[in-house]
Amino acid sequence: MPLAAKDILEQLSNAAGTPGKEEEVRAVVRKQLAGRVEFSHDGLGSLICRKPGSQAAPKVMLAGHLDELGFIVRYITREGFIKFHPLGGWWAHTLLAQPVMIKTIQGGVPGVIGAKPAHHLKESERKNLLDIEAMFIDVGAKDKEEARDSFGIEPGDHIVPRTSFATLRNPRLVSGKAFDDRAGVALWVEVLRNLAQEEHPNTIYGVGTVQEEIGIRGAETAAELINPDVAIVLEGAPADDLPDSRDDETQGRLGLGPQIRLFDPTMLPNRKLVQFVLETAQTCHLPYQVAVRVSGGTDAKAIHLHRTGIPTIVLGVPIRYAHSHVGLLSLDDYEHTRELLIALLKRLDKKTVAAFTEF
Repeated sequence: MPLAAKDILEQLSNAAGTPGKEEEVRAVVRKQLAGRVEFSHDGLGSLICRKPGSQAAPKVMLAGHLDELGFIVRYITREGFIKFHPLGGWWAHTLLAQPVMIKTIQGGVPGVIGAKPAHHLKESERKNLLDIEAMFIDVGAKDKEEARDSFGIEPGDHIVPRTSFATLRNPRLVSGKAFDDRAGVALWVEVLRNLAQEEHPNTIYGVGTVQEEIGIRGAETAAELINPDVAIVLEGAPADDLPDSRDDETQGRLGLGPQIRLFDPTMLPNRKLVQFVLETAQTCHLPYQVAVRVSGGTDAKAIHLHRTGIPTIVLGVPIRYAHSHVGLLSLDDYEHTRELLIALLKRLDKKTVAAFTEF
């Protein structure tokens, strides 16, 4: 019996997958799609899942990055505390007192992010945002030797948030880590499962890209290997429906459907593709939101510039508190994004895709 969307999200969210160490997430995807797709990978570790349809072309690339924000061990102090460096765009304000797991060769070592307590700060220091360089991880070691020799911690070990997936009192809302971008990965995994026995006029490539959070790297190498005709990037997009938000500026509310991105500083999507997506959502009576983002970027940055240019668009599931230890996601938004994605894939035939680049 196929797993429900929430179950797939839970497995992917709970898996550890910092940039360059995405193997746990790859394993979840492989298990979910075993026997349904053809697996391959690029030289960086991006997982490529090919699902042939009734036609070899167009080649449709569905990209969702496997990696999540994390940290890397810089060194161990003589007192046994762990100094660390961020992997990805953390806001330091969200980190203090948060639980983490250091992934060593010997296994996981739990710890807590700490810093000098307020009791020992000057009044002027209390008003300042603490820099990550001033923080450390306390693993309960009595000194450097115990942290290294008994716990197995070494410079270069990766560190992930220690957060578990949970369902809120409202059962349509879930919380967990790494919804950016495990929500995107779950979407293309589910879609490939759902289309296993259905016709579609194209060949689909579900791609779990790597190292997105540190420079959009796997998207570039995977696109080189696939050479797609059109691409849909699936993201966990930062929601902005927070206290004091202006209604006329809010572009990502939970419960109002997928976010169709019209702009961000790294990509202007193909206008004909945008119109095609909007018209499909309207025809299928699916809710959606549009976004003009003035910061941030996605795998689309690399994919749309591949070779002579690839029509590319970003569909996002709104996530509250993205780029922190825990995010909030609406299953309604997730499921509406999935429905829209399936509808698009059934309509992306050779003639339709060719029209996107007729200028």
